Amino acid sequence: MKNTTYILLCLIVLSAFGCTKKEVPHYTISKVTKSDTASKVLVHINGRLTRDQLLAIAGKIKSDSSALPNLQLCYLIPGHSDKNTGANNYYAIAKYPSAQMATMQDTLKDGDGNIVRLKITGVSAETAKKLLSVHPADLLGQTLYGYFVDDNNQTVIIPFRDPTDPKKELHILELDTAGKVVSATIPTVVNKDGEEHWLVSGRGDYITLKDSVLSQYSIDDLGLPYNSIKSGL
Repeated sequence: MKNTTYILLCLIVLSAFGCTKKEVPHYTISKVTKSDTASKVLVHINGRLTRDQLLAIAGKIKSDSSALPNLQLCYLIPGHSDKNTGANNYYAIAKYPSAQMATMQDTLKDGDGNIVRLKITGVSAETAKKLLSVHPADLLGQTLYGYFVDDNNQTVIIPFRDPTDPKKELHILELDTAGKVVSATIPTVVNKDGEEHWLVSGRGDYITLKDSVLSQYSIDDLGLPYNSIKSGL
């Protein structure tokens, strides 16, 4: 009798563990766009998540949005604008292919067993930490405006001014994970409609900085950023 009771207790405990679901990280949805080919959902996350964490969110949204065909989730980390013109602005993209589109290569699945294609375009939390820890000796004593991780180029962008420079010129330094200079720019600073624009090309491409978010604009994109980055993330 004791052995039977012990076995039953073990089965109950194992069953409880088996029913435990993975914790879904916090997220919010800002926009859903439907077309003939896909249902695009913009998903805001709090930071640089792992593959499993992104899959957990995808599975939750999929289960809550079963009526949306060909679901496509675009993840944005803080600072990333949901009004942009560049696909590289997204930290990751998850796509649920239809049964007809699935192939033998589709082996990744969410917690409910649905096939999902996940592409993480942003750098990992570990790489971002490494980029943010780059502190060249040349920047000592400079007035820094922040450290901005460019996920597309896997670099860190550091705008600064030399407080001893009588010209008060702005400098924009871009470094890789080894601290090597990728680019060094002295932009032309202009004010347009009360906003400071940092012109970084002869054709008029520019950067703005507001509320610790650096936004990059192409002159061809009608005032919408192709990338935006929050300092220190």
